[in-house]
Amino acid sequence: MRIIPAIDIMDGKCVRLTQGNYDSKKIYRANPLDVAMEFADHGIAYLHVVDLDGAKAGKVVNWKVLENIAGKTGLHIDFGGGIKSDEDLNIAFDSGANQITAGSIAVADRERVVSWLQRYGSKKIILGADTRDGRIAVGGWVETSDKELEEFIESYMESGIEYSICTDISKDGMMEGPAFELYARLKKSFPELKLIASGGIRDLDDLDNLAEMNMEGAIVGKAIYEGAISLKELEKRC
Repeated sequence: MRIIPAIDIMDGKCVRLTQGNYDSKKIYRANPLDVAMEFADHGIAYLHVVDLDGAKAGKVVNWKVLENIAGKTGLHIDFGGGIKSDEDLNIAFDSGANQITAGSIAVADRERVVSWLQRYGSKKIILGADTRDGRIAVGGWVETSDKELEEFIESYMESGIEYSICTDISKDGMMEGPAFELYARLKKSFPELKLIASGGIRDLDDLDNLAEMNMEGAIVGKAIYEGAISLKELEKRC
């Protein structure tokens, strides 16, 4: 299972939110590059980068931060937040992203996302399936769409999606454990989907339990920044 630390960027800084609430912002480090280099120094191979400013603005904003991280580390980066157009997608890939996450755009413009899948292949495009009360949230999680989670995933699997990041927003930033029941249900419904867990991970036991469920990956954010999981501990598992 991939262990994927997260860097969320707002105003060029490394921050964390709670349940996607922008008013809950907590700044952990002024320079995201320093954080990424620490991850790489501990043998971590993957990184999840979210452009929070971009998610709110509806276009990629913090591409320069992505470019710096990609240019100065060997991390395999998946990037999301504000990717709404072909131009945004090109900016993300040109700035060094290995994969991009299509979230809000996958709800608003299915035809465009399917065209990206056809053009770049299923290994480059991740479906962002972030859910609140069983429905897909959009616009930096500010709004909730009328798309039901399972139907949303199924429609994209029919179009060739291979990877999906699923966040139960009620778990995000709470450090009370991930949505195990939700992931078990999705694994049963979509056994071929490479599902990446996000939200709520609090300790190594959570990572072990997700690995036993054959999850493709687990995104870890606040537990690292709050010291509940150390980079030395992750180093042994990477």
